[in-house]
Amino acid sequence: QVQLVESGGGLVQAGGSLRLSCAASGRTFSSYAMGWFRQAPGKEREVVVAISWSGGNTYYAESVKGRFTISRDNAKNTVYLQKNSLKPEDTAVYYCAAKITPHYASAYIFPTAYDYWGQGTQVTVSS
Repeated sequence: QVQLVESGGGLVQAGGSLRLSCAASGRTFSSYAMGWFRQAPGKEREVVVAISWSGGNTYYAESVKGRFTISRDNAKNTVYLQKNSLKPEDTAVYYCAAKITPHYASAYIFPTAYDYWGQGTQVTVSS
């Protein structure tokens, strides 16, 4: 069983920044592919960013390119999402996800690819 705990959400004004963290349990975090997804009210869950187990491959949704950055610190079992130049449309619950046995060194973009999910953290961007 893998537990994921997100933190760092909150209320921020448009143009501001936030850094989300996702701490994972498990001794083999370095082999997990990780992803950040978000879900706004009335909308489906969508991928924001994803990173391969090696960190060598990343995926960014078009809407966040140039503003968000994903990184991982395997020594701390943590993946981060740095969010800059936030917009009101970034308002959503953000979820961290882990794929514990990736077959490829890929950044996985579909929710069904992931095995474990965090509880989510609310991010609200005011205009």
